[in-house]
Amino acid sequence: MILNLKIILIIALLLLIGFFFIPLPKAGHPVWGVNFSQKQAEMLSLDWKKTYLAILDDLKVRNIKLPAHWDLIEPQEGSFDFNDLDWQIKEAGERNAKILLVLGIKTTRWPECHIPDWAKNLSKEKQQERILEMIQIVINRYKNSDAISSWQVENEPFLSFGDCPWQDENFLRKEVSLVKQIDSARPIIISASGEWSSWLKEAELADKVAITMYRIAWFPEYNRYLDYYFPQMFYWIKSEIVNIMRGKNVIVGELQAEPWGKTLLSDSSLEEQIKTMNLDQFKENIAFAEGTGFNEFYLWGSEWWYWMKEKQNKPDIWLQAQNLF
Repeated sequence: MILNLKIILIIALLLLIGFFFIPLPKAGHPVWGVNFSQKQAEMLSLDWKKTYLAILDDLKVRNIKLPAHWDLIEPQEGSFDFNDLDWQIKEAGERNAKILLVLGIKTTRWPECHIPDWAKNLSKEKQQERILEMIQIVINRYKNSDAISSWQVENEPFLSFGDCPWQDENFLRKEVSLVKQIDSARPIIISASGEWSSWLKEAELADKVAITMYRIAWFPEYNRYLDYYFPQMFYWIKSEIVNIMRGKNVIVGELQAEPWGKTLLSDSSLEEQIKTMNLDQFKENIAFAEGTGFNEFYLWGSEWWYWMKEKQNKPDIWLQAQNLF
């Protein structure tokens, strides 16, 4: 508790100094990428393969964060199906695109923890045993692929969000140790809430920290939409603290570029969606991100841009994204 208070006070002091005396650095030519989820595309009633190829070939995206959802790759106990993930990695590799592959029980997109039906009633210990086996199989399968740039172990493992049966820091350490043991050549990434974490615990375990950066969302606690009023300096100062205290680099693993409303996108009206994401907000979020001094960003929402273009005949964000990439 005392340590956390000290960290908060240090951050507050540096923010105060930063506002008045430190000019924010310019990122120069940042690396732009996207998150992509086969499940999310299907949830939007899209042909997920066509969507993925459009991201690669129409947008010309060359950096992609992909989840290895446990329930998709091991739908039956002990029986693995890598057809879809193989295809995604192969198509990326043929275009010299690089993949950040997310591993574990918690691998982005609702319900966050993607547990196969056969594993849901296993004990925590048995689940963890099977997760380690799954991670080992996945890394051994792809560690020789030039398309894989890095491994992300779990998604925001210290944030209590999602439909997940447990949180376990000791198990996370086991996962990280296993990944390093199998493939010491690639960096290990651990993600953190950009707004509600100091990023220091994640940086202790990882080679890099990937943070979220959201600007406007629905807060059920207040029954309203709220802006995230964190300034650019807030993120930059925290990244400098991580660099000084842990010697680690920070990237943005999720930059908001889709709506965050009351319900899942598939259950939300277009009128409700555009309250938190539209062309102006997209541009504003990109400009905000560029001003934070970070040099690598993965935008969150590429499936939704394609859905807007194909299903709603509203291609403006897709076309704006073309200019970005």
